[in-house]
Amino acid sequence: MSDWTSGYVADIAYTYGYYAELNPLRARLLLLNSRLVPPRVGTACELGFGQGVSVNIHAAASGTRWYGTDFNPSQAGFAQQLASSYSDGAQLYDQAFAEFCARDDLPDFDYIALHGIWSWISDHNRDVIVDFLRRKLKVGGILYLSYNTQPGWTAMVPVRDLLTRHAEIMTSPGAGMVAKVDNAITFARKLWAANPAFARAHPQVAERLKAIEAQDRHYVAHEYFNRDWLPMSFAKVADWLEHAKLNFACSATAAEHVPEVQLTAEQRALLDELPDPVFRQSVRDFMINQQFRRDYWVKGPRQLTPLEHAEQISALRVVLFMPAAEVGYTLNSILGQVTLSEAIYKPVLQLLADHQPRTIGQLAQALREYQISLAQVQQAAIVLMEKGALAVAQDDEAIARCRPRASALNRVLLEQARGGQAVQFLASPVLGGGVTVERIQQLFLLARVHGKGQPGELADYAWALLKAQGQALVKDGATLQGDEQNLAELNVRAEAFSATRLPLLIALGVVD
Repeated sequence: MSDWTSGYVADIAYTYGYYAELNPLRARLLLLNSRLVPPRVGTACELGFGQGVSVNIHAAASGTRWYGTDFNPSQAGFAQQLASSYSDGAQLYDQAFAEFCARDDLPDFDYIALHGIWSWISDHNRDVIVDFLRRKLKVGGILYLSYNTQPGWTAMVPVRDLLTRHAEIMTSPGAGMVAKVDNAITFARKLWAANPAFARAHPQVAERLKAIEAQDRHYVAHEYFNRDWLPMSFAKVADWLEHAKLNFACSATAAEHVPEVQLTAEQRALLDELPDPVFRQSVRDFMINQQFRRDYWVKGPRQLTPLEHAEQISALRVVLFMPAAEVGYTLNSILGQVTLSEAIYKPVLQLLADHQPRTIGQLAQALREYQISLAQVQQAAIVLMEKGALAVAQDDEAIARCRPRASALNRVLLEQARGGQAVQFLASPVLGGGVTVERIQQLFLLARVHGKGQPGELADYAWALLKAQGQALVKDGATLQGDEQNLAELNVRAEAFSATRLPLLIALGVVD
């Protein structure tokens, strides 16, 4: 019997994550910041979409036509169910890469995304993907690629091999993947308690093992226990992608566009001496001990003239999707906590506090009285994006066109929240992407769908659903008991939700 999994973990499902880096609108800002011509994205593809949360949110909330595949039929089935809930849904399949990439009914793509795939597949599948990129990514098109990399993973490579070897030979096959993971982690704990020389030589590994212990076992299984697992250096990835005529464009991690918050002056000076872009990125990875890269690549990158850059960056619309009072004036970075200039960020946040989209040019014009330049506004937008507070916004026509589709998808996700479905995100036609909305808040939104408006009514509705399923809230690590405690806490949450979170979600088009 053939193994359709090709060594990939398939007996437990992947997590229900949403990844903003896959949103083509994010790529537009970061490419413009790198003074590169961004394409207009009308067709897009995600290879290995997992549960399909990102691909469906991006398809429902934007005008982009999305396609994709994930070999796991249960995951593809869930993704297809979501896609069927809104008009012109994403075209999603459960085919292996070789089968999907050979289809003759796929369009050429402006954008292709792979999140959490490249490091966990065989060289044969990498060949298939590179050939697909060569044939199906348009000239000027974008590839988003994330992967485990060196040197940050160096010390964990033998540890991962030990964990998977233990799972393979020390736990009975019928025990299931979660048991294999648990047993392997327990063994690693015993091994480190014996104080091996490897642990003394690599003290940072102990902290990583502690982190693994605390993580969701579904995530750990897919992250560490696949047959194929290869942290690859940036230079080797560049060698692979060269066959598809792809060039590195820029990082998809916003903080990496602000060298001052990640590199010392001495490190920046050294990088400035290096003319070769691939070697420069490789050296940079050593400077920050890079473990996981998120990158945009372009087939035929073209530089913008200074005039083109100023015009296009000025026309880009952005929106704040976090309450301004919660943003703060610090940024955590590799160099430690960086203090942001209130003289710049306070007026920027004040202008964006109503959560209405504005162009970067409009912001710069309004901030002239504070002697804040267009370049400073541009950098502030990138820093606020890194803080998870700001995103690129669609134009009003696109927002209006996508609102019914996003609403239809959100209604399905809200209904799933009744039973505890793990999707903690909803679609925003303003963002052309997703926004985090945890389950209790989703139940409050569902209460509004059923005509409830006051905070007390939202709390009563949520508690009725939770109580019927034998569920209760957890506060400060303790499970609340009975109607009185749970309703009291739900009322507090509903009041806060109605005062701050609900107006934000309305402004983002998540709800009416």
